[in-house]
Amino acid sequence: MTTVPLRLTPDASRDPFAHIRRMRDNRFPHEIASILPGEFFVSREPMVVYTVLGSCISACIRDPIAGVGGMNHFMLPEPQGGAHDSWGESTRYGSYAMESLINEILKRGGLKSRLEIKLFGAGKIYEGNIDVGANNAKWVIGYLKSEGLATVTTDLGDVCPRKVYYFTDSGRVLMKKLERLKNKTIFERENEYAAKIKQREQQPVEDVTLF
Repeated sequence: MTTVPLRLTPDASRDPFAHIRRMRDNRFPHEIASILPGEFFVSREPMVVYTVLGSCISACIRDPIAGVGGMNHFMLPEPQGGAHDSWGESTRYGSYAMESLINEILKRGGLKSRLEIKLFGAGKIYEGNIDVGANNAKWVIGYLKSEGLATVTTDLGDVCPRKVYYFTDSGRVLMKKLERLKNKTIFERENEYAAKIKQREQQPVEDVTLF
C-alpha cells in the first residue's frame, strides 16, 4: 500500500475531512481514506474507508439512493458520568461518532429512512474482567434501536482485531480478522488512546470476509 500526499480541496478550511490521510492501493479501484480512533469520514464520491479495530467499533453507513456513505471509529460509548468533553464533543465517543456520521450523510442528501448500516469490531483484546468491546457493542445496538434504525450486517465480538475496508458507493465491506498475539500495536494504540481519554475526563471542565 502506497501513501500519497494529503489531497486538499480548493477550500480546505471548509472540508471537514481535509485532515484524513489518503492512500492509493492498486488492489482497489478508488482512493482510500484511512481513519484512526476518534475519526470518521463521509463522501459522495466513490471511496474506500479503511481502519483497524480492536475493542473499538466502526459503523459503516450509506444511503444507496443518494450515493453517499461513510464510516466512523469510536473507542467508548459516551463520556463517563456525563462529563464535559473538553475536546469539543470528540467522535472518540460513540454518542458523538454516530450522530456526526449520520448528520454528515444527511447533509449530503441522505435520508434517515434509507440508511444501510453495518457494524464491526468490539473484540475482547484486553485481559481482565471488563469487556470494553462488549460494552461498546451493547451500547451501539441500543443507540440504533432508540433511533429507529436497524443493521443489515454485524460482525461484533470475538477475541481478535479486524481490518475493515468499506466501499462507500456499493456498501461492500472487506474484513480480515487478525491474529491477536501478533498485533500488539493495536492493543498498545487503544491502551494509549483510552488512557488519554481517561486523563481528559479527569480534567475539569488473513482470511477476508465479504459483507
